[in-house]
Amino acid sequence: MSQVSRRKFIYTAGITAVGSAILHGCTSGGNQQPTTETTPTTPTNTTPATGDGPEVTTAKLGFIALTDSAPLIIAKEKGFFDKYGMTGVEVLKQASWPVTRDNIELGSGGGGIDGAHILTPMPYQMTLGTITKTKQPVPMYILARLNTNGQGISVADKYKDLKVGLDSSAMKDTFAKAKADGKQLSCAMTFPGGTHDLWMRYWLAAGGINPDTDVSVVPVPPPQMVANMKVGNMEAFCVGEPWNAQLVNQKIGFTALVTGELWKDHPEKAFSLRKDWVDANPKAAKALLMAVLEAQQWCDQPENVEEMCQIVSQDKWFKVPFEDIIGRSKGTIDFGNGRVEENFPQAMKFWRDNASYPFKSHDLWFLTENIRWGYIPADTDTKALVEQVNREDLWKEAAKELKVADAQIPANSSRGVETFFDGTKFDPENPKAYLDGLKIKKA
Repeated sequence: MSQVSRRKFIYTAGITAVGSAILHGCTSGGNQQPTTETTPTTPTNTTPATGDGPEVTTAKLGFIALTDSAPLIIAKEKGFFDKYGMTGVEVLKQASWPVTRDNIELGSGGGGIDGAHILTPMPYQMTLGTITKTKQPVPMYILARLNTNGQGISVADKYKDLKVGLDSSAMKDTFAKAKADGKQLSCAMTFPGGTHDLWMRYWLAAGGINPDTDVSVVPVPPPQMVANMKVGNMEAFCVGEPWNAQLVNQKIGFTALVTGELWKDHPEKAFSLRKDWVDANPKAAKALLMAVLEAQQWCDQPENVEEMCQIVSQDKWFKVPFEDIIGRSKGTIDFGNGRVEENFPQAMKFWRDNASYPFKSHDLWFLTENIRWGYIPADTDTKALVEQVNREDLWKEAAKELKVADAQIPANSSRGVETFFDGTKFDPENPKAYLDGLKIKKA
């Protein structure tokens, strides 16, 4: 057994174990209700709509306590779901990404949820069946991107003297010495193959650190990152806000980089629903999507940022101090190492600069990186899979019905060639060339 497998991380929810939590749904107050149904089902407790409205008026949507879940919370709090006829939507807090996955697998008819604020690769992993409890496919659709940018890689205070930033190589000797001494130090992310895992792995590998052999990259639920860093369970972590800011505010560590520096305006979370739910309720799905898009527009208005942070900070949502959320939401990044950036251009975006649009080229990068690290088979037909899961067509339908200006609706499924901080380029027309050019990889 490796050293890291014996390390005692602070968990309030299981990371990979199947426990009672996955057999329970949630209420808006966070209390879980038992159910005897454990297989994926379509919802049975929906309220039918009338006339030309949505087929049903209810849906259960999950979220993790991260600032990029704000569009779902705001759509609920500001009445956008109600506006489009979805008067019975519940937005339910999930303890971790594995719990989100398991509740989606159950479906609302089985005591789970119909969709969620989710790490963009997860709907693909679920569609393939590589991460589901039953190891059977649970087909998913991605209807929108919820945000770009806004994540961070933070490092324990004891490494301040190394001046760790975009270049991770400053930590290479530390990891090598620990390994020579029979120890293996840990860096945390939120879910294997998810966005935070891929940012952490990219950053380490770019600095010559192999995330599979030189250090242990371990999953920890976002709300538990700071507590684990405080007791010395990890050297670094990658997570969304407000947890990087909270770490700095508690003077436990510092932010080495925000992920928009790693890849400018990179895609992050997605709004995803079970395929069977959307196929059975296409009007309701469009209504949900319209509400989410309007909420994204609302969240990106500068005059609304303070109210958004006041809302999500509440106990029923994040249960996090307002002060830990507001700064970075306004684009002020205190890195905790003496560096402070005002009006930071790569702060989180919900709508502007096509942040909401689910570019297929971005999903292709996530799948290519999942192949890179061995999370999905190397022979996966990634382009066909993207065509199956990514529903940019529904995004366009919803946007046009919302009378979004044509200039704000991308004409192309690809954003083109992407360039990373280390000069590496990803051409979505040739993912193999990108993969072949990477020095550190499992595939």
